[in-house]
Amino acid sequence: MKRPTISDVARAAGVSVATVDRVLSGRARVREETARKVQQAAEDVGYHGVNAIRSRIRTGLPELSVGVVLQKERHSFYQSFVHELETQAAARADRNVRLTIRFARSTRPEEQAELLLGLKGHVDAVASTGIDHHEVTAAVQELRDAGIPTFSMLSDFAQGVRESYLGLNNLRLGRTAGWLISHIAARPGKIGIFIGAHRYHGHELREAGLRSYLREYGPGFELLEAQVNLETRELTYEATGDLLSRQPDLAGLYVAGGGMEGAIEAFEKAGPPPGCALLVNELTPESYRGLQNGTVSIVFGTPIRQIVAELLSLAASTVDQGQADTPGQRFFTPDIYTPESLA
Repeated sequence: MKRPTISDVARAAGVSVATVDRVLSGRARVREETARKVQQAAEDVGYHGVNAIRSRIRTGLPELSVGVVLQKERHSFYQSFVHELETQAAARADRNVRLTIRFARSTRPEEQAELLLGLKGHVDAVASTGIDHHEVTAAVQELRDAGIPTFSMLSDFAQGVRESYLGLNNLRLGRTAGWLISHIAARPGKIGIFIGAHRYHGHELREAGLRSYLREYGPGFELLEAQVNLETRELTYEATGDLLSRQPDLAGLYVAGGGMEGAIEAFEKAGPPPGCALLVNELTPESYRGLQNGTVSIVFGTPIRQIVAELLSLAASTVDQGQADTPGQRFFTPDIYTPESLA
């Protein structure tokens, strides 16, 4: 096939060859709408200079630097999060977005505070997952005083100081888990719940929501005391095995944070009581397999794409217009996967 030419691009875009040449060379200014029409046409016809066109269009756009602090660098969920951040940052048409991504090695508040403060002076805005603790709040306040807004993601922290929370309504998610377990379980009985740490605000809200639902609509079900699994596979595996051996009437287990791989492995090896529901978070290779073989009953998925899009838009508008007097929150609807979702 003949290699696409400037003429082909011009024809597909409905503009003159001279206009395409101006976009490529940058010698004369072209309206942004026209330039983007040329870029789209170049992509459609497979023109070899499309990267040059894309680069030329982005020249002169305002800069937005965003620092992001996440957990578990090697976990597939956070790898997907990073991929979505990079993809959407590169696709922004209104400005050049530069990302600085850091990963926490633990749930220690001093580490999270250090990572947040390490971004001071290097970025325009900060977004972070993590725990709610006074050291973290102090770090967020220092960033705010320096004119750098902080957005909490997935699990809220530094309420009243951070700019906005972006994530699920965790209290409602806990109630949803209660409804699902009470309808999936073969009979009423004990329900276990694992949380990553007591300082994870989102996990505590999920526990509160689950307990609230069962108190109101789940007679015969008893929610056991929450167990901290530090979101690790090993601790979750051991705790799940212990739970299965001590609670023969176990009706359900909700892994409210991370570490669900250990619960899935324990259910697969030990075999849960008949009709016992296992609810976990995020569709990963492990939870997908669990749904396939019937070990996992429900997977709650976080809509990463929507959260990232909202984060970048909010960061841009906050940098342009200034921080809000009243911090806000943006709730998103979880994706819910069942074994039948895979059919």
